[in-house]
Order: sequence, then C-alpha cells, then structure tokens
Amino acid sequence: MIELASPLALLLLPLPFLVIWLLPAAPTGGPALAVPERIGQGILAGAGQGGEAAWRRRFAPWMVWVLLVLALAGPRQLEPIPALKVSGRDLAIVLDLSGSMVRDDFYLDGAAITRMAAVQRVGAAFARRRAGDRVALIVFGSEAYYAAPFTFDTEAIARQIETSVIGISGRATNISDALGLALKRLETSEADSKVVILLSDGINNAGATNPRGVAGLAADLGIRVHTIALGPKDLTNSAPGENGVVDAATLRAVSDLSGGSSFRVRTTEDLVAVTDALDQLEATDSDGLSAQVFAEFWIWPAAFAAMLCLWIGWRAE
Repeated sequence: MIELASPLALLLLPLPFLVIWLLPAAPTGGPALAVPERIGQGILAGAGQGGEAAWRRRFAPWMVWVLLVLALAGPRQLEPIPALKVSGRDLAIVLDLSGSMVRDDFYLDGAAITRMAAVQRVGAAFARRRAGDRVALIVFGSEAYYAAPFTFDTEAIARQIETSVIGISGRATNISDALGLALKRLETSEADSKVVILLSDGINNAGATNPRGVAGLAADLGIRVHTIALGPKDLTNSAPGENGVVDAATLRAVSDLSGGSSFRVRTTEDLVAVTDALDQLEATDSDGLSAQVFAEFWIWPAAFAAMLCLWIGWRAE
C-alpha cells in the first residue's frame, strides 16, 4: 500500500490560490511597452488562441505545482524484506593450502579432480549456507594468514574459497599456527558461540608448537574445533615416509580436546556428508533482525513535472 512520508506537505497545494487572493492585482494601465513587430504579433496571436495554448497558459502551471507538492510529500511503499538471521556464532574456516592439496586422488562425476578442487566446490557451498553466522577464512601452508576477516557476507567468503591458490602461504603444513591464529581472533569475540572448522590433508611439519597444545588452549577459551582429515590414506595405513598422507589421529585429538567433532574424508561424497553433518552440529536457525525498507516513488511526479516544464517552454517558443 502506498503511503506518504510527509503528508503535511500536501498543505502547500492551495498556496498559489492564497497568493492570488491575498496579493493585490497588478495594475492594468500604465506606460506602453514598445516591442518588435514580430513579437507583438505573437503575443496578440497567443492571447486570442484557445485549446492547447489556453491549457498551456492556465492549467499546465497548476499541474506542475501539484506534481511538485506530491513529490515533496514523498510517496513510498513498504517492501517485504526477509529478516537477516543472526545466530550469535563466530565461525572460522581454517583451510590447508599446502602442496599436497594438488594431488588428484578425488573424483567428481567419474573424473579425477584435485583435493583442492573438491574442497573449493564443497567448501564454498558450505560457506554460502552459513547465513546468520559471522564467518572468517584462514589459509595456511608454511605460514598462516587471514584471507577474510569475520563477516556476515558469506558470499564473499565462498568466493574467497573458490579463488584460493595452492602454495600461496608456502608448501609445508603448519596446523599449529593456523589454529593459533584462529584462536587469537576468537579470543576477543563477544559471540555466544565460537567455532573453528579445521581442514587438513597432511602432517604438522612446521611451526614451533604442537597442535594438541593449541587444542588445549581452545578448550580453555571455550572454542570448539571441528576437524576434517582429508585424503585417502593416513599415518595408520601408509608406508613409512609416504607422501600425501594425513595425520588423522592428531586432528582427532584436537577435536576431542576442544569439545568438537572429527571427520574422516576419503572421497568427494564423504566431504559433502561432512558439511551436511556440520550444518546439523552448528545449526543457523535463529531469530532475525527486522528492518523496514521503503521503495521511494517521489522521483516519478518530480520527473513528470520537469517534463511538463520543458514542454511548456518548448511550445511557448
């Protein structure tokens, strides 16, 4: 339903009538004004015309005034805007970009894809479903970096995941520093719930601390860490010194110490199932922040008034 933002502006409508009524009439007599013959003929011709000329001279200015007052009153309509759900949760996604993520031992639609490609596709979809959470992205290899700070813009996080590049933070696997960086930011958070989702496909082989020690700190801070061990093989079923294996036991210990859950992912289907399980563990259903958003229509009467003024000027030439 259309309403007016400033309905009192309509009180200006009779203003021209009041001016005509209250001000004294202009004197009809007086000195004559000498004008060029062509202009004089035009004036006399217009004075005797009816129809369009009379409408332009008498009614069009009143129409302009009505349209301008209507624009000033601000016609608008309340638009239904879905409320933004706010879960009260800060969620940090910690993503492994070490060199082993380039291995193409995952399959999608029957074709081999790299571990990174699988994570990008599934991880981006997971991030987009986190509406209501404040989400951050941390990437790590030899070093750990914040790729995106905490934000409600989950689409931006998803695009950041989709455009992440292997090796940008080094080729090693520094799980400890990555988890420590997430805890450092979450420590000062005022969110009701603080969660880290840590995904790695390797063994912690960089950094000066132990992942288990950092997990103990997470427990002290009340931060849950869910871990995802990615890759077909781990230390328990691989040959000594074999590359591309994941330390699933350490990741499981990290989640257990912090009160989170651990997941073992060997295929793309497993990865999809994990993100679905995380959606259940960290549900986003909550009350939203409502807002009133109006569609403004004042531009239309203002535009018609402007066009009518242009037409009056053009026809008066």
